[in-house]
Amino acid sequence: MTTRSTRLLALWLGLILAPIARADSPSFSITYDSAVSKTPINARVYVMFAAPAGLREPRTGPDWFNTQPFFAVDAKDWKAGEPLVVDAKTLGYPSSLNKIQAGEYRVQAVIRLNPDTHSFGGEGNAYSPVATIKIDPAKPEVTKLVVDKVAPPAKFVESDRVKLVDIPSPLLSAFHKRPIRHKAAVLLPEGDLSKKRATLYIIPGFGGDHLRAEAMMRSPRMSYAKDLIRVVLSPDCGTGHHVFADSATNGPRGQALVEELIPYIEKTYPAIAEPKARLLNGHSSGGWSSLWLQVNYPDFFGGTWSTSPDPVDFRDFQRIDLYAKNANMFKDEAGNTRPVARMGTREALFYEPFSKMEDVIGDGGQLHSFEAVFSPLGPDGKPRKLWDRKTGEVDPEVAKAWEKYDIRLFLEKGWPVLGPKLKGKLHIYIGDLDTFYLEGAVKLLQGSLEKLGSDASILIVPGKDHGSVLDRALTERLDQEIKAAATAP
Repeated sequence: MTTRSTRLLALWLGLILAPIARADSPSFSITYDSAVSKTPINARVYVMFAAPAGLREPRTGPDWFNTQPFFAVDAKDWKAGEPLVVDAKTLGYPSSLNKIQAGEYRVQAVIRLNPDTHSFGGEGNAYSPVATIKIDPAKPEVTKLVVDKVAPPAKFVESDRVKLVDIPSPLLSAFHKRPIRHKAAVLLPEGDLSKKRATLYIIPGFGGDHLRAEAMMRSPRMSYAKDLIRVVLSPDCGTGHHVFADSATNGPRGQALVEELIPYIEKTYPAIAEPKARLLNGHSSGGWSSLWLQVNYPDFFGGTWSTSPDPVDFRDFQRIDLYAKNANMFKDEAGNTRPVARMGTREALFYEPFSKMEDVIGDGGQLHSFEAVFSPLGPDGKPRKLWDRKTGEVDPEVAKAWEKYDIRLFLEKGWPVLGPKLKGKLHIYIGDLDTFYLEGAVKLLQGSLEKLGSDASILIVPGKDHGSVLDRALTERLDQEIKAAATAP
């Protein structure tokens, strides 16, 4: 080989290896197999970490209460076999890769290909095998990860009493300009299926979908309304939980439910097609969803039983008055760090690091999910940000736009018309030690409804948190009240 050829080869090799050779801290080189995608990828790519011991793959994270490090980079026109580098400059949580705690981890690369689920490990997203590595922020070692699998659709096992609903949504498909489908699980009661019955539409909380139906059937805490047809809905979407509210980002979710999915269920199964026989139930984000649907479609639904709902009054948005002058997500009026969750009376999560974690997630986090529903679109076509990601300052203009989805305000403004239509239909239950500080907003709503003369049944249970509120006593109460509403003349 000539000297000139040797120099050209050395230069070429130097260019190829430059990202690795210049590394002064740990880094990852990620590639994907052509079987994953035949066309270049434009998507967020993650390197997820997990503790060395454990059965769950890193791609099932992040865990809010025990968040392991993870890192994200947006790939543009990324081709199969082409290295994508994740290094100290890459966006990461809780900090950059060169500040990671030394030790052993299980790691996995994930490519978020499916725009219709918030779950990293969900259907349609691609991932690499799990690798166990030892990492030291002072050592510039490169870990290569090859993404070669795509998560298949979850298996749904049907039986004579459990049925899958999976139908196209013309309304949502037109809005998103791609095929969108309604998905739900129908749980048929024991007994004569020729007899028409009332239907309870159950909306899971954040992270839940219709695939929870089987677990719900086994859970003593979900043993209510077994004599009714129960339909477990799927609120999952790429931005998190769409709460069945029509929004600028998620599209006509409520409209599609009442105009497409429910009519299909009533034609296909022995469901009574009358407002008094369409009942609602949900927990957490599902609790907010069920309440929102009831107050928005008072002539269509016959009652809601909402447990631990997300903020129903934005004067107490998990302890923040969004309408207050100089409102701040990160600091309270005294300058103290704001918690977003607690365990009992102990503060467990705080807004600022939670917000930073969601910035690495991108679309699909819980706080970002609120913006996707409640915010108008900005000039970039994305939901406008409620708070400044660096300072925590609330944008009063965006907060004003959120009033449209403030359930307390919605009821107050529309009460002359809504009041008579909602008589006997509103039931809300929450613990006074709610894990996410949601009881404050319920108390404010309760006071407002009392002034309006509403007969709403609101129970704030002493000593109960976000999940424990749904105990045997409340389960039995829900069963009695829902059955009574279903059989009322």
